Amino acid sequence: PHAKLITLTSLAIGTTITISSNHWAMAWTGLEINTIAIIPMISKSHHPRAIEATIKYFLVQAAASASILFSSMINAWTSGQWDITQLTNPTSCLLLTTAIAIKLGLAPFH
Repeated sequence: PHAKLITLTSLAIGTTITISSNHWAMAWTGLEINTIAIIPMISKSHHPRAIEATIKYFLVQAAASASILFSSMINAWTSGQWDITQLTNPTSCLLLTTAIAIKLGLAPFH
């Protein structure tokens, strides 16, 4: 019962941090809290397919997280600000949109 409560609380906290942030680092932190909280739920049944799905999910999410960090650093380098509303670089915007699509599992990244 405590593990489920901690997992659901972590999901709520991560989502709240991501939604309420106006700084790229805090948005990334909230997304990572969600990723770390969801991984035990995926691998709960100790079936080999569940473990395989968990590993694939983790690797894809790690690549998307690295892309989000890289995109935010490019944007901060060109604009001088880490603010989410100051997304002015087209390369950074494209990379960030792709990374968020991967994180959300949108087609064709599902």
